[in-house]
Amino acid sequence: MALLLYRLGKFSYRRRWLVISLWLAVLVAVGGSAAAFHGTLSNNFQIPGTETQRIADKLKQDLPAASGGSATIVFEAPDGGFTAGSRAAVTDALKKLQALPEVRGTVDPFTTQAQVDQAGKAITDGEQQLAAGQAQLDASRAQLEAGKAQLAAAEQQLTAAGAPAAVVEAQLGQQKAALAAGQAKLDAGAQELQANKAKLELGKRQAQAASAIRFVSADNKAAVAQVQFNTSINGLAPSVRKQVQEIAHETSSAGVKAFASKEITEDISALFGTAEIVGIAVAALVLILMLGTLIAAGLPLLMAIIGVGVGVGITFALSGLFDMSSISPMLALMLGLAVGIDYSLFIVNRHRTQLLGGMDPEESVARANGTSGNAVVFAGLTVIIALAALVVPGLPFLTVMGLAAAGTVAVAVLVAITLTPAMLSLIGRRIISRRAWAKSEAHNAEPGHEAADLATDRERSTHGWGGLVTKHPWIALVAGVLLLGTLALPATQLQLALPDGGSEPVESEAYHAYDLTARSFGEGVTGPIVAVGEFPANLDAAQAQKLQYDIADKLRAVDNVVAAVPVALSEDRRTAVFQVIPKEGPASASTVKVVADLRGLNGEIKADYDVAMGLTGQTAGNVDVSTKLGDALPPYLAIVVGLSLVLLLLVFRSIVVPLLATGGFLLSLSAAFGAVVAVYQWGWLGNIFDVANPGAVLSFLPIILIGVLFGLAMDYQVFIASGMREAYMHGSSAKEAVRVGFRHAAAVVTAAAIIMVSVFSGFIFSHLTMVRPLGFAMAFGVLFDAFVVRMTIVPAVMYLLGARSWWLPRWLDRILPDVDVEGARLNRGQGTPVPGELVH
Repeated sequence: MALLLYRLGKFSYRRRWLVISLWLAVLVAVGGSAAAFHGTLSNNFQIPGTETQRIADKLKQDLPAASGGSATIVFEAPDGGFTAGSRAAVTDALKKLQALPEVRGTVDPFTTQAQVDQAGKAITDGEQQLAAGQAQLDASRAQLEAGKAQLAAAEQQLTAAGAPAAVVEAQLGQQKAALAAGQAKLDAGAQELQANKAKLELGKRQAQAASAIRFVSADNKAAVAQVQFNTSINGLAPSVRKQVQEIAHETSSAGVKAFASKEITEDISALFGTAEIVGIAVAALVLILMLGTLIAAGLPLLMAIIGVGVGVGITFALSGLFDMSSISPMLALMLGLAVGIDYSLFIVNRHRTQLLGGMDPEESVARANGTSGNAVVFAGLTVIIALAALVVPGLPFLTVMGLAAAGTVAVAVLVAITLTPAMLSLIGRRIISRRAWAKSEAHNAEPGHEAADLATDRERSTHGWGGLVTKHPWIALVAGVLLLGTLALPATQLQLALPDGGSEPVESEAYHAYDLTARSFGEGVTGPIVAVGEFPANLDAAQAQKLQYDIADKLRAVDNVVAAVPVALSEDRRTAVFQVIPKEGPASASTVKVVADLRGLNGEIKADYDVAMGLTGQTAGNVDVSTKLGDALPPYLAIVVGLSLVLLLLVFRSIVVPLLATGGFLLSLSAAFGAVVAVYQWGWLGNIFDVANPGAVLSFLPIILIGVLFGLAMDYQVFIASGMREAYMHGSSAKEAVRVGFRHAAAVVTAAAIIMVSVFSGFIFSHLTMVRPLGFAMAFGVLFDAFVVRMTIVPAVMYLLGARSWWLPRWLDRILPDVDVEGARLNRGQGTPVPGELVH
């Protein structure tokens, strides 16, 4: 591999314009494809085959009117509450919304609340009417009974007087007929009264079911309206979302504030915000400080931008063919920038060091590509393996996310090993400052400087951080493990969920909508659960209605359920829809339990009423996604770690180094999880990180963090340990190789880690709140892994083990191919490159 990359470096150096032209052509072609074929991004995290998706598909077929996406708009009245004028302004805005072609209908909160309030009066009136009817019926029954008694007495008197039956019938027949008619009328009245009682009883049950749900707050200061769309929320264009908000905000002329829910306000059309640009600016500053010239600092940035342009461009071009979540290009962008800068930096740094050591520029570029480029390829492979393995859990949105990010990393590797050598050929000597050139040329002119450099290199390796760690390896090891172990403690309380409006920035409209709704109507209203029942065939209207309320009573009896209301029934009375309002918000632990408890009722409801139940909607769907992702974590972790262990075994030809790399990763991963829980779940340092409403952690954060952090951790392991192995293979003792290799890699790994942390930190304050905890986890994960694990624990352990660090069974050594990551073959017969320190 080293020889192949060496030749590729020479080719790119000699054919620089060809290589540059090809990459520019690719960039233009990808950009054009992205502009022409891109689709609409969404945050639709559905999982085919789950109950939520199955019920949603059934609902779309049986009740199309109830299957479109819905969102809410909360209106806040000025002091004193809603007036006739402010109510009219809200109603007019809703009518205007209903006229939009994308809107199926709206629910006016004032009309609906009036109907709910009037239901109580209607029941009272009905009870009074029933009481009056019962009294009238009782009086008629008494009168009829008296008539029957008189008739019986008259008949007895005539019979006692000896009157024939014909005479009795002639005299009393008319009275008998009248009494029979009266009895029939009385029976009909009793039957009608009974039917009215049954109807009133259903009305009472309906009022009872709806009483816990309000559309206008009790203090008359807030009203919540529902907007039903023809398509799913994720299918709404940004222009439609903006139009809906503008119409809603027209109520401000009447003094009414309108706040649209997260489903409407969410704009995922832009990838970059101010915070992300600041992160890249910090990365640029680190490059300038390290490399000393704007040209040298700009090269890794340019390579990263081209790699991201191609990788993310391909992602966008394919977004019209696949359902793609907004976080897919964001993850590709984060990783593409971070690894793109780092991978190019490693090659540029090696090239600069060799140039300053007196090597020919063409040979230097080729050597840098064959050594550092070799490490870049294997480091990139670990990242690609970890991301591509996101296919394994079988979750469509995660598959697309992983492949998009893996593809972008692959492009970054290709850019680093082809375009970077070509650009280095174009830049020439300008990659190094004049002052550094002058100092280097003077130094190289000194006789016998090679031996002096080797001695100085070994002497300096005993100082600095690497020297301190290897002088006190046990202290460094114990301190590092204790630090990461302590930071990992909160991870034991990790809770997973998808974000709701409460996770939005405090100043955002979505947060105001969530907060006002929760305060005025209860947290559960922000995340209702949709229950769907499949009724038996051939029910009449009354039977179906009674069955609806029987099911609603069952659902309402579940702990932490505030209300359960029948909201729709199909024309054939086979499909019924219920809205279940939990006590707390959609991301709370109690609501997750409510979903489980409701599903636990399915068997009982089926046995008692012959009704098959199922749950759907955003809240139940989020629970399903979180559960599925949690179940996928162990096998995913096993696959990623297993494949990467094999790769590291090939690279380092050692049993200890891959195991040490993996153990260190688990420590830094646990610490990153602990930090995420402390900040985003418990709210520690919430003011600093803009976490206004702490809650459950983003459900797919753990699986993505495992993949990304493992890949990046192995990057640093490759660059740190390959320097140690290179020194060991070139004759240093095992313990000395740890110090020398650490010294050669420390500066560039430190800069690379700071750059990566800076890029990821920019996303901690992203305009997309779903990305924030992911950026935080990656930034702190890299911080812990690079500085505590790779630069403290790893050299301490390898120094303690000495030559045992490179132990490999002979039988395994014979069957493993030699990938030559340290580029030893390049040095055979060509002399050993002069080790040196980067000089500005």
